[in-house]
Amino acid sequence: MSRAAPPSSILGRLLEAAGYRLEPRREATLAVRPKDHRAVLIVAANRSPAEVERWFPTDAVHRTIVYDDDPGATARDLAAARGIEIVEPSTLGAALAELLLPSPAAPSVAPADPRDDVALVPPLAVLPDGERIVRPRIGRPEAEALAGVDAPRYTLRLVPFYVAPYRVRPSSPHGAPGPVVDRLVAVNAVSRRAEVWEDGERELVGELAEPHQRLVPQLGESQAVAIATDAVRRHHTVDVEHTEQHAGALVIETRRMLPSTDDLRLGPMSLVYVPYWYAEGADGRVVLDAVTGRRAMTTDSLVG
Repeated sequence: MSRAAPPSSILGRLLEAAGYRLEPRREATLAVRPKDHRAVLIVAANRSPAEVERWFPTDAVHRTIVYDDDPGATARDLAAARGIEIVEPSTLGAALAELLLPSPAAPSVAPADPRDDVALVPPLAVLPDGERIVRPRIGRPEAEALAGVDAPRYTLRLVPFYVAPYRVRPSSPHGAPGPVVDRLVAVNAVSRRAEVWEDGERELVGELAEPHQRLVPQLGESQAVAIATDAVRRHHTVDVEHTEQHAGALVIETRRMLPSTDDLRLGPMSLVYVPYWYAEGADGRVVLDAVTGRRAMTTDSLVG
């Protein structure tokens, strides 16, 4: 059974908090983010993409129509032909992360070779003293709308992550050393899963006014370093084509090249808490990322 879409007012507040400028109209709500020229149009399902395309700004780089119900295969085909993304209630949760987080910037290139002992100063060090918390973009009303389940209890829990800046030089597609890339790696200190963050895509604060619970880390910093190193190497793996001649035939072999440990520098780890909404009821539990609105895997040990 498909879930109902959250009210456009709630989705509008989420987009506004993520840097979009709202332009309410009688038939729709247009949200435009000047920073990366993304445009999101929130409309009713009876509106054809061909009809509403003219409402997008001419300089929009990425155009998305969010429908309040499934618009049907014809609308999806029309949108695809025009390069427009279609989002409806059943796909909204997965699409929110991309819509709310900033588009990844071009990898920053450092002139220094990572083999040099370049000091990596973690971006988190500029924060005031105290515990570091990722500021949630989604409050309880938005969580209730996005969860789409009958859950009498909503709890905001802070999940610990070990976060570190890193510098890596991955190989280019032809095997030569590529440009140096600087990013952040975050290791979930409960589930042991790692993910790569773009610098600046999450706002960090010292405390939250919203009542919350705090989960306890289940691994130490040294374990997080090993998990982070492995995750960064896998994330920056590239396919390199190797060409050879065999008996007059040209043979092209594709090899997967991980950055060597010499081509990676991991900075100091900092413990950061990431907010998640837990919707719990008689039928089970739904866990939502309070920054992106994305559903977490309920079978993951993240949910504790």
